[in-house]
Amino acid sequence: MEAGGTIRDDATSRPTVEAPKLPHLFVVLECARPLAGGACLRIEGVDEVVLGRGQARNAALETDKAGKRRIVLTVPDGRMSSRHASITRTNEGWTLADLGSTNGTSVEGTKIERTLLGDGATFELGSTIFLLRTALPAHSTPRLFAESSTLPNKSLGLATLIPSHAASIAALAKIAASDAPILLLGESGTGKEVTARAVHALSKRSGAFVPINCGALPETLLESQLFGHVKGAFSGAARDEIGLVRASDHGTLFLDEIGDMRAPSQVALLRLLQEREVTPVGATKPVAVDLRVVAATHRQVDGLEQAGFRSDLYARVAGYMHRLPPLRERLADLGLLVAALLEKLAPGRTDLTIAVDLARAMVGYEWPLNVRELEQALRVTTLLADDGVLRLESAPETLRAPPSREEDDDSAAEPVSADEQKVRDALVAALQAHQGNVSKVASEMGRTRMQIHRWMRKFAIDADAYRR
Repeated sequence: MEAGGTIRDDATSRPTVEAPKLPHLFVVLECARPLAGGACLRIEGVDEVVLGRGQARNAALETDKAGKRRIVLTVPDGRMSSRHASITRTNEGWTLADLGSTNGTSVEGTKIERTLLGDGATFELGSTIFLLRTALPAHSTPRLFAESSTLPNKSLGLATLIPSHAASIAALAKIAASDAPILLLGESGTGKEVTARAVHALSKRSGAFVPINCGALPETLLESQLFGHVKGAFSGAARDEIGLVRASDHGTLFLDEIGDMRAPSQVALLRLLQEREVTPVGATKPVAVDLRVVAATHRQVDGLEQAGFRSDLYARVAGYMHRLPPLRERLADLGLLVAALLEKLAPGRTDLTIAVDLARAMVGYEWPLNVRELEQALRVTTLLADDGVLRLESAPETLRAPPSREEDDDSAAEPVSADEQKVRDALVAALQAHQGNVSKVASEMGRTRMQIHRWMRKFAIDADAYRR
């Protein structure tokens, strides 16, 4: 916190060590086995990855007589050939080649013989979707091959195949064992309450986990709801009530959307955190409480002060800040999340499969409402999967329908800045040079495919117009 009470994100000012950026290959989603989750393969120092069908999902490292290192990755996908495709490291980058497979190799739904893959490129072999990240920060040395089903803290909802996110979660787990206050940052639907419950479980505190929606606290009943009251304290107080704060004694008080808390509530909460005691309405003596505070907000930290949040209260709740990434930044974890959600939505349904066109749409969608939106999409498609197959036609319209031409035209009609015009010109030039191949465009421009698609929608550009 800066002098004068200005709020800033202290996490961004901590000294950091630059993590090496390494290539990783992810098994994002097996349509025939969605409950299998995903997997991550570390491929730095490898010359080739051969992909094919096997009895189980497995990765084996080989070195030939010439010293070339090869990984053979197998997936139990009946629609894959035993030697289906390969990814080879070249001077240009990573090249995907079909090895004469029966069902072919597709990139973004288009079959290819050979193509250069950019960072963030997805491709399909059989009914399995893969993702290549060419330079992913790796804050630790992961195993050669990691399965989502074996990740630590998976049962608590704290699991990821992405190395940088895994390092962040590991740090959070260490902090959880203390009584330090935690502030969770993230967009709506990213799982802040799930994370808060996981922190409580890891803390081993004997009391309850008590969530409070800070924006819904009524000012007229604020102190009564938070601190409780004694019988007869006011009209309608027919019995003693301990209140939400004392209900979390020896436990965790979760302050959800703390950035929406009204000014009177902030004052009352600040007093609680300073004194660690409450005085029930109508009582004359304070009662000590032992609690751990976890807060969450969808707002940016530098936007809290603008929203009227007190800097002294911020200093009390932001002992440690943890950011939950949006789902669009967690594409590699899509299979992990799908498996966990299907186990929750359809317990015991081991027969469920996902149609390839639905999986392709899920991978290409930006999920603006994050994991919450993914859960609702899976809920609907599962309920309509009478034969056990989750189909695209049963999915919500937002997932089925791409932006309409009218929407694109409206977007194009909006004025663009000089900087945006430069981006558009560079994008058009790259699309022309690579004949509409979005993966190659992304690689040339140093962006993810998702960002390229966002720009194309913004500028009303159709990649098909550049394909020969």
